[in-house]
Amino acid sequence: MTPIHFAFSSAFVLGLAGLAFHRTHLLSALLCLEGMMLSLFIALSLWALQLDATGYSASPMLLLAFSACEASAGLALLVATARTHGTDHLQSLNLLQC
Repeated sequence: MTPIHFAFSSAFVLGLAGLAFHRTHLLSALLCLEGMMLSLFIALSLWALQLDATGYSASPMLLLAFSACEASAGLALLVATARTHGTDHLQSLNLLQC
């Protein structure tokens, strides 16, 4: 495994670990998701460049579009929960109380 692949793999795993273990605020969970999507985007872009195939060049842009949609939906949920609950703590959210 090259150092570049190791760096992006470790960035993805660190984002996943942050999402799994550091779940106090909704904003920190959204930042971990964005870090994971950024590492996936860069890894997919490098993969398309290394293969030197033009057919794979559209997939990083598609991933980036889905990442932008995910970020906007996450921020909308953050604003909605901050308005209704007064905080963005994940412990205050209860799915059974909706």
